[in-house]
Amino acid sequence: MALDKRRRIYTRRGDLGETSLCFGPRVGKDQIRIIICGQLDELNSFLGLIRTEKLAPGIEPILVQIQKKIFQLSSEITTYSPAKHEIPVVGPNDIQELEQWIDAWEPTLPPLTNFILPGGCRSAALFHVARSVCRRAERHVVLLIRKDPSVSRFSIGWLNRLSDLLFIFARAENLANHFQEENV
Repeated sequence: MALDKRRRIYTRRGDLGETSLCFGPRVGKDQIRIIICGQLDELNSFLGLIRTEKLAPGIEPILVQIQKKIFQLSSEITTYSPAKHEIPVVGPNDIQELEQWIDAWEPTLPPLTNFILPGGCRSAALFHVARSVCRRAERHVVLLIRKDPSVSRFSIGWLNRLSDLLFIFARAENLANHFQEENV
């Protein structure tokens, strides 16, 4: 009989409110890097939920790329000195990629004349939730960088641009599904 060599999902090591950073010490689960990692996980989960919807053509493959980049950013945030450990970091090319997607999608949408209420069709509403989770993570990254200036500032720009893209996708979904945006 072969022994099952799978690892258990539970270790009990976090039962006292601590977890390990990548290549680093154990820290409290209320430490800012862990909070950000949790918010990025929440964002990634919402994007996974959005991918279960019937989306406008072209959006789903972009979301897959973004989800992978969110995992990369989580590794970067939870590692002291990512370069030392050869952890890829978000950089200007990653921000430019988001800008290219925004520049491609925005002209397909009606011009904005007012603020709009989040909502519309289900996929658009989910994009708005993901956008707000992204903004929350961005605000906490700002707090982290104020405490630790060695953290790359590109992560702020990437999250800022990502929330813009998620807003564009919410609008694109409402347009594709013939939902009228409600102005404030």
